Amino acid sequence: MKKWDYQNVRGTQDYLPEDESVRVWLRRELEEVFQQYGCKPMETPMINYTDLLASKYGGGAEIKKEMYTLTDRGKRALALRYDLTIPFAKVMAMNPDIRKPFKRYEIGKVFRDGPIKAGRFREFTQCDVDVAGVDSPLAEAELLEMATEVFRRIGLNMTIQYNNRKLLTGMLDICGVSKDQHSAVILILDKREKIGDKQVVNELKEMGVDGKAISKIAQWLKQNSKNGSVDFATDRPTTPIMAEGIAELQKLEEALRYLNIDSQCTFNPFLARGLEIYTGTVYELFLTEGAIQSSVGSGGRYDQAISGLTGEEQPMPTVGISFGIDVIYTALKMEGRINQKPLLDYYVIPLQKQKEALAVASSLRKQGFRVDVEFKNKKLTKALDRANKEKIPFVILIGEEEVASGRYKLKNMETGTEQHVPFSF
Repeated sequence: MKKWDYQNVRGTQDYLPEDESVRVWLRRELEEVFQQYGCKPMETPMINYTDLLASKYGGGAEIKKEMYTLTDRGKRALALRYDLTIPFAKVMAMNPDIRKPFKRYEIGKVFRDGPIKAGRFREFTQCDVDVAGVDSPLAEAELLEMATEVFRRIGLNMTIQYNNRKLLTGMLDICGVSKDQHSAVILILDKREKIGDKQVVNELKEMGVDGKAISKIAQWLKQNSKNGSVDFATDRPTTPIMAEGIAELQKLEEALRYLNIDSQCTFNPFLARGLEIYTGTVYELFLTEGAIQSSVGSGGRYDQAISGLTGEEQPMPTVGISFGIDVIYTALKMEGRINQKPLLDYYVIPLQKQKEALAVASSLRKQGFRVDVEFKNKKLTKALDRANKEKIPFVILIGEEEVASGRYKLKNMETGTEQHVPFSF
């Protein structure tokens, strides 16, 4: 019989039990923090109508290029979700009676046909928190505080960069960039740290931005990269939209200082977040050390998405944050911070006494322990070898002698000590 040469689809990955157990732990840690902040669980479908995900209230032109599309038997145009934000906006639009403010969290798979690098795949797990119905920057501040708690618990040091799309839009107006070029220019600025100032200018020239506007942007790039405070923006000419952005940032910074997390947060006037959905504050989370250079979390305010789907003129203030399980797991692994814990508490080895072994396992499971029973009649040496390799702390031996005496043998695999435990077989 021919052996198939199986391979994973590029950009996808199997997680065997040793790896997946760590990812399960990560999800549980994040979920516990989310619940501490009053967030309620939610689940949305992976498959959506293409029109929804490709709408102007979605991620914009760039994300559409990475969308996986398909059709069903009815020839309806469908797509796999590329994030958890638009499906959430859809839920809110379909359920207008949900009491607000409303905080939800969701942990689920998303799909993007994009570049692959360390910690970045085409099928990956996102952990999102969204808050609908709060227009105060205090909502952003609370989410950023929550982010610091998440990374404190999992043992990684991170910093937060933040900006405001209104400030960025106002700066482009002042530089003389035409309105129809704003989104494209913002996408280029968003790549600044990856490609450098020279390449930013080259790409602006390639897309046909006015020469005078490019000169002003180049001067702006040279003056400041990460000032650490929004104060630098107040020394410049302002537009009404820019003034709104500055005011929102100042309120955010005041809240960050009050919460005593401002030392972990840095104002970056060029941070844009590539998705067109954002309308106000934006932020990205980066590890302060290690080989992962890309963000491990991100988010921002998107006040137009829900009302855009409902057709209402009044915006629904909404802000969210997203954490990437895969990139966080990769960072932990690359930094050697994964302490592998055993997946079992007990390993029961029957010596020709399978039914009795199953009875002992059943009793321990009812007490809340994780237990496996050896049913393949392995030699004792091989069974003990498995226990050592999997770092199972306790092994139980059950043979004729144990059943006759009404006591099974409990072996501590770390110390090698043994004891006999009474049991009614």
